[in-house]
Amino acid sequence: MTGHDSIPEIALGWHRAGLGAVLATVVETWGSAPRPAGSQLAVSGDGEIMGSVSGGCVEGAVMAEAAEALQDGRSRLLTFGVSDDQAFAVGLACGGTIRVMVEPVGAALSEAMLADLVDARAARRPTALMVRTDTWQHRLAGPEEPAVAARLRTDRSGLEEDGWFVGVHNPPLRLIVVGAVHIAQPLLAMARIAGYEPTLIDPRSAFGSAARFPGETILDDWPDEAMARLAPDARTAVVTLTHDPKLDDPAILATFATKAFYLGCLGSPRTHAKRLDRLRAAGVAEDQIARIHAPVGLDIGAKSPAEIAIAILAQITERLRRG
Repeated sequence: MTGHDSIPEIALGWHRAGLGAVLATVVETWGSAPRPAGSQLAVSGDGEIMGSVSGGCVEGAVMAEAAEALQDGRSRLLTFGVSDDQAFAVGLACGGTIRVMVEPVGAALSEAMLADLVDARAARRPTALMVRTDTWQHRLAGPEEPAVAARLRTDRSGLEEDGWFVGVHNPPLRLIVVGAVHIAQPLLAMARIAGYEPTLIDPRSAFGSAARFPGETILDDWPDEAMARLAPDARTAVVTLTHDPKLDDPAILATFATKAFYLGCLGSPRTHAKRLDRLRAAGVAEDQIARIHAPVGLDIGAKSPAEIAIAILAQITERLRRG
């Protein structure tokens, strides 16, 4: 995780180091708010900050409240109106209103609760930190609760009608690409911009080289072995690009045994028909076969490798957000 994505971990570290720590969280927004609900800012006892609740509009005021919260040990709920001028200064066309929850670690937000959240994040468990802003009661919840599951699926924190704030903490998104072909080059770069952690699998050293994919994570294992190591989960998309059944088919079969939310396979309708024949001959059930998006990507008339990568990432996004 980047520092901006590691706010709970940073706050816990500051608290355990004896520096004191406050966690500020956007719980509600109206209008063109600079940051969405769930955005967080950590403030240490010596004034160091990490993260953002407004992109710079109200951070100074939140830091002042955080210093007072460390002194009196009380959580508070703050409301800020962001003027058009303030919004324009951070790149927005107009302002809005935000409510920010400010909680000193070790008080209502206990060290144990924050540590449990950090542990869940480290284990890649989709988790929500639930807070009642009237009583400051806290609890952790997962996708077994329908309201939480809906927010986890859409990465959307916010207040429920029963008064609980649901702060979503999803594992980072991952993209596993099988086949170090030309399309993979723009696809990996675009996926990273979109917030994915990409991994490329190709046992062919001439294809999966650092020279062709500088800075990328490349596994030269056989695809099914690499997939076993990577253990795709419900925050993982898988795309096969080789056209070679010896490489694509093992990856596809391995993906069927996981909860990966997306499986896309490159190939013409004719190529895909042959692929389906092989899978059915191998005893794959129709409900699993139905998970495959092929020919891969949205039908936008893409021609070049970059355009095909756009179509693939668009379809992955559609599957992630709309189910």
